Amino acid sequence: MAKLLTTVNKARCVMSGDCVENAPGVFQFDEEGKSEVYNQSGAPDDVIIAAARSCPVKAITVVDQESGTQLVPMPRK
Repeated sequence: MAKLLTTVNKARCVMSGDCVENAPGVFQFDEEGKSEVYNQSGAPDDVIIAAARSCPVKAITVVDQESGTQLVPMPRK
């Protein structure tokens, strides 16, 4: 299990709720209805990555803190 750092760009968030639905142990809605990370380790890595990938506007970033590799969204080459 990698040590993941998951963040939400609230300026990009369109409140689709896909992340909250897919990983409710990690994401929740704030008082404005925007997604936020409230528990970095609230789900297995594969669930967090899948939830981040489900964001229709790519507002969620997931980085493997040990290697520094950005996992979601995949960096452009």
